[in-house]
This record gives sequence, structure tokens and C-alpha cells, in this order.
Amino acid sequence: MPMQIPSSPESKPVNEEALSRSTQLMEIAKSAALAVRDPLLEAFRSDMAVDYKVDLHDIVTIHDKRAEATIRAFILEHEPNSAIMGEEGGQIGNGAIQWYVDPIDGTANFARGLAFWCVSIGAVIDGEVVAGAIYDPVADLMFAADLKGSYLNGTPLRSRSVEQETRATLITGYPVSRDFRLDGREVALTNLGELVETFSTLRRPGSAALSIAHVAAGWADAAAGFGVNAWDVAAATLILKNAGGRYEPLTLGKVAKGSADFLCPGYIATGTGANYPTLARVAHSISESRIAKIAAQRSETAATA
Repeated sequence: MPMQIPSSPESKPVNEEALSRSTQLMEIAKSAALAVRDPLLEAFRSDMAVDYKVDLHDIVTIHDKRAEATIRAFILEHEPNSAIMGEEGGQIGNGAIQWYVDPIDGTANFARGLAFWCVSIGAVIDGEVVAGAIYDPVADLMFAADLKGSYLNGTPLRSRSVEQETRATLITGYPVSRDFRLDGREVALTNLGELVETFSTLRRPGSAALSIAHVAAGWADAAAGFGVNAWDVAAATLILKNAGGRYEPLTLGKVAKGSADFLCPGYIATGTGANYPTLARVAHSISESRIAKIAAQRSETAATA
């Protein structure tokens, strides 16, 4: 029977082989992120052209696409048994290791010269995140995790949060225009008002992956989001949990109850020691309201079919 290795507070015990594999995948993720560092830094704060995807709030640049292509090529070279889901290029491959890649999380910041964006790469095996890296090229900060722990530039990482939300700093992008459409403008602004009045500080820096990494590092007390994708948070979930923090997924009615954390479009991320009832109440209210609306829409569709 293989020797059991002590694991993080949030993870199951893992054997030496599984740990070695996850560490290898973490190193691939880190190296892939570093492979796009120089071209992204060269492009940052340059005169770049931008394009739009879903609407004018959803920016993309040629640098996102080029970085993703570089990351894909690097991963497939170093781990051929891979499948890769990227924000820009969709799914390729059918290997046993599923990667989730966001070449620039925080593209709007990147395109305008705001220094809060990152590269996010997560590796999943059998539905479980086993390794990941979030790299901030401007600050040269490499957040990473394997099945044993989380690290910042190679040093073990531990989260910490103030206990009371009235003294805490919350990072959230809520609400954006999509939230106005889904929740109603008045409701969304009321939700924001509660959070602004309750928390000591509320910030909207713009990258879910980097926001959660900051919670894992203890630089922010909590983060919450209501419109993320797997490539935004796959790596972040493991980094936060292995740093001792808590990641609570919210389905928002978009995925089945019990879906993997990283597949859920909403989340509450908190560090060790946090107890934030207002944040929990507001976030759960948003999720439950959206679940109810989707259920009502399905019932109406079924009744008229």
C-alpha cells in the first residue's frame, strides 16, 4: 500500500504517485504561463487594437489569441495526453488530462493599461482539479498549487482573513450590465449597496482568477462572482483551498446541483477565519433568484410545447 502524504486542509489524502503527477502538472502550468510573459509584457500599455465578443463589455485582443496558442502548444509538447479548453479557442484534444486556460484573465485591464490581469491555467483529472498556476506578469507573482499545497513564487501560501465583515475587504465585479439584465437594475444596485455599506472596503479590480489568488495570499478577505467560467477559476479553486481558504460554488441555475466547483458560474471565496453573513445572504439570494427564474422559464416552455 502506498505511503500517504499529508494533504491540505481541504483535500483528500493522496499517494506519492498522485502527488508526483500533480506536481509535474503544476510545473507544466507554471512554465506555460511563463512562456507568454515577455510578449504580453511587451504588448501591455502599447497602442493595441481591441475587438469584442458578446458585447462591448467583452473585450478580446490578438494578444489573448496568440498567448493561448503558445500555451496550447507548450502543454501538448510536454504532456501529449491532454485536452485543452481555452477561452478563445474552445476545446481541442481528447487526452485524460483536461486543461482550462485563460491566456489573459482581465483583458479589459490589459487592453487599457491597468495592472490587474493574469494568466490562469488549471489541470483536471477525473473531474478534480489537481494542479494549477495563476501568473501576474506585471508584479512577477506566480501563484500555484499541486495536491500537497499552494505556493507563491515557490513559498508555501496560507490565507488569512479578518473575522468580521465590517472590517474586511471584499473584491467583486458585481454588478455588471449582464447582472442588470438577469437580476433587474434596482435589485442589483440594492445588493451592491448592502455590500458597500457592510464591508470596510469594496474593490472591483476586474480579474476573478487574480482576485481569488489575492484572497489565498491574505491580501484581500473575500471575493465573489456571478458570471465566471471554468478557465477563470479552475486553478484558483485549488490554490485557495490548499492555502486554507474556502471556496463555495453557486450554480445560479446554470449547472446541476453538485457540479464541480470550477464548473459553477458563481462563487464566494474567503480566507481562513472569515465569517461574513451579509455576503453569504446576498450571494445566496442572487443564486436562488436566478435558479427560480430559470425553473419558471422551463415550466413555461414545457407548458406551451
